[in-house]
Amino acid sequence: MGLKVATFNVNSIRSRLHIVTSWLKENKADLFCMQETKVDDPKFPVGAFNDIGYHVVFHGSGRYNGVAIASKEELRDVRFGLFGRDPDRLVRGIYNEIHVINTYVPQGYKIDDPRYQYKLQWLRDLKKLFEKEYDPNWPVLWCGDMNVAPEPIDVHNPKRLKNHVDFHIEARKAFKEILSWGFIDVFRKHHPNEPNQYTFYDYRVKDAIGRMLGWRVDHILATKPLAEKSTESYIDMEPRLMEKPSDHTVLVALFDI
Repeated sequence: MGLKVATFNVNSIRSRLHIVTSWLKENKADLFCMQETKVDDPKFPVGAFNDIGYHVVFHGSGRYNGVAIASKEELRDVRFGLFGRDPDRLVRGIYNEIHVINTYVPQGYKIDDPRYQYKLQWLRDLKKLFEKEYDPNWPVLWCGDMNVAPEPIDVHNPKRLKNHVDFHIEARKAFKEILSWGFIDVFRKHHPNEPNQYTFYDYRVKDAIGRMLGWRVDHILATKPLAEKSTESYIDMEPRLMEKPSDHTVLVALFDI
């Protein structure tokens, strides 16, 4: 059986609904993880997903954050938040027998700001969640906007960006500590040394896409039992080129399970 998983920071689901629904109708992902939905729960466009054959679970709190998972089959054991906080940054559940965790990791603002320390602690606490409630021998998927570019190849200018909160050494270390628990970067499994592979292009940078001034901060990670069954992973640039795009685009992983 084939499984198609995708993750997308939508940067407002209502503003990007035309992109999301058209992409899902064409690509038919089994699991579609969304971040920065930026909408209160009563205003989430549930019907638009139901109309194209998807169930959806979500939690949002207005203008900021917000997470959701659309799935062809209903998720079981759906839970939100990280140890009782930030329910608009983490949603998880079980899809068939696969444990799915979708996160919108705090960005951190600046490395000398308390919000950066919060980001680092958030990542450490996320590792504790995996250690406490999961097993690396289980099929586990961790998807989302991690706000971390793990390696120099994942940013367009590693020297200039070394003190950015999404590429700073401490954020990268915290991210890699979680991977050491038992996750494999599915995209890099299939494209280990391929440069200029980015999921985020800043609106504020002139011709960022044409000049390849991007970041790979969105990820699909899988435990070894699941990663071994991955057959491909790719970045779909089409959503970033559509009318009224998000500043992120869609990352996809395929599995034969």
